[in-house]
Amino acid sequence: MKEMKVISGSSNRPLAQKIVQYLGVQLASCEVRNFSDGEIFVEIGENVRGKEVFVIQSTCQPANDNLMELLIMVDALRRASVPSITAVVPYFGYARQDRKVQPRTPISATLVADLLSAAGTDRVITVDLHAGQIQGFFNIPVDNLFATPVLLDRIKSSYQQNDLVIVAPDAGGVERARAFAKRLDCGLVIIDKRRDAPNVATAVNIIGDVTGKVAVIVDDMVDTAGTLSESAEAIIKKGAKEVYAACTHPVLSGPAIDRINKSVIREILVTDTIDLGDKKDRCGKIKMVSVSDLLGEAIRRVFEGKSVSSLFI
Repeated sequence: MKEMKVISGSSNRPLAQKIVQYLGVQLASCEVRNFSDGEIFVEIGENVRGKEVFVIQSTCQPANDNLMELLIMVDALRRASVPSITAVVPYFGYARQDRKVQPRTPISATLVADLLSAAGTDRVITVDLHAGQIQGFFNIPVDNLFATPVLLDRIKSSYQQNDLVIVAPDAGGVERARAFAKRLDCGLVIIDKRRDAPNVATAVNIIGDVTGKVAVIVDDMVDTAGTLSESAEAIIKKGAKEVYAACTHPVLSGPAIDRINKSVIREILVTDTIDLGDKKDRCGKIKMVSVSDLLGEAIRRVFEGKSVSSLFI
């Protein structure tokens, strides 16, 4: 009879604890430490031979350290005679480098996919990939789950729906925003945005009516919060009553916290795919919901050989 083992890296242990609580198992013993020169060392603290292992690790900031830690954990497990290794990567770093935008630039998302496969990963479970085509960068199965149901439940319970409108902050987010608007039976607004440089964006035009509406901006991530604050300001100027935001991955790098605190956004809803540390305490507008049940159910179904199709909504 096969046995499950769940191991957590150092990037998101609070989420890992919630996942194993959902599954009714304990986190397997794993020690991660650094040598004095910065090299990462991993030691699996218990027998995993013949077990099906799930490694939980977001490749968030510091992205390179967390990615290397994940690869080393997978290598350690493979050398410990583990027959099946699933990398559970709630936030998949480097996902925004999914295509060449200028001459002589990399497609780093493909490189990361190749590294995971080369290390010995058999399957990847992730949440809200920045670009869906990244699944095709892998030659192993990839389950790209959506945080939509988790965020939808909170939006339905927290915000008025009779005057609600969902906002896509750019053209790339239209499909996601449309899915929210359809399930909430409300209007859809699109912001035409121009990006002059990485992490620098300006809202140019608003397509749709926000006058007298409660607007909810939905996106897959909030990084420096430049797009979010610009979009919220533009929506208020067009006559919206209130602006909220719902973003799956709270990257929140650089000036993000200050921008959110100073913005017209009343509340920003995020998930725990990334551990916020003290950032949540520094910004009272941030409200968090957990994807632990979603990931836990996906892990359970993969382990039991059951379909995960119903989770893709």
